[in-house]
Amino acid sequence: MSASRLRRVAVLVLEGAKPLDVGIPAQVFTTRASMPYEVRLCGAAPGLVSGGDGLSYHVAHGLEALAWADLVFIPGYRFPDREDPPPAVVEALLAAHGRGARLAAISTGAFALAATGLLDGRRATTHWHYTRALAAKHPLVRVDENVLFVDEGTVLTSAGAASGIDLCLHVLRGDLGVAASNHAARRLVAAPYRSGGQAQYVPRSVPEPLGERFAATREWALHRLDEPLTLDVLARQAAVSPRTFSRRFVEETGYTPMQWVMRARIDMARELLERSERSVEQIATDVGLGTGANLRTHFQRILGTTPSEYRRTFTQGE
Repeated sequence: MSASRLRRVAVLVLEGAKPLDVGIPAQVFTTRASMPYEVRLCGAAPGLVSGGDGLSYHVAHGLEALAWADLVFIPGYRFPDREDPPPAVVEALLAAHGRGARLAAISTGAFALAATGLLDGRRATTHWHYTRALAAKHPLVRVDENVLFVDEGTVLTSAGAASGIDLCLHVLRGDLGVAASNHAARRLVAAPYRSGGQAQYVPRSVPEPLGERFAATREWALHRLDEPLTLDVLARQAAVSPRTFSRRFVEETGYTPMQWVMRARIDMARELLERSERSVEQIATDVGLGTGANLRTHFQRILGTTPSEYRRTFTQGE
């Protein structure tokens, strides 16, 4: 995929739309020189849309923006379990999907997406407070209440507002690569990547100092990916036992420590492939995987492609 191709993003603002849910895709994909996206806010019709939490929105575009867009975001809105969106909205979403647009719902926007039938038989998520309501209203949807977001290819869903950032960064990673996603995360002062499989909330209380210590340990490890990073090394840095570290780490990230380290190494390799001319062997050494063969094996297992093919994908058209 060429990183230079302009992508068109529509943010569909429905009655009762939540301010954060509207603002996240509008800001992440904001039109700027470094981001090959054009963003349009739209509603069922142009004009004033009453939002949730005391705010309203003046949108310049109606449903014709969905016929224009490559990617449509559906922010969450109030009382999603009471009634479906207007038939014209449902029809416009179906038409957009039918001609190849991706549809991405943030939080309770999943209800509008489910009303199209496009989530039937697929995994999806929404804000944890509404997962049971979504399952009851749309029983054919395979609702997963324990994840931050779900990517089903052309239909994507996320949990509450902060998870919308994770979903947007996930889309950026797929479109433009790790470097662009990390740049956007820094601009937003957000975590560069949280797995979709991470729980929406920690099932039991975690002492604050422990959480801070683990974040510091992850940051410490990211600067030492070329060094041996074992469970014992990480636990020692966090000043807890390996058993405690491993258990708490899974709760915080959705990965075991060693899975997280491997994915961090693959992410660093992706960025080097995107932004440098270093050989696969050199990159393997840089990220702590030793040999090009080792890097190729893990790259294929995690991403389903080879380092060379990945590099070609993100350099074509430049």
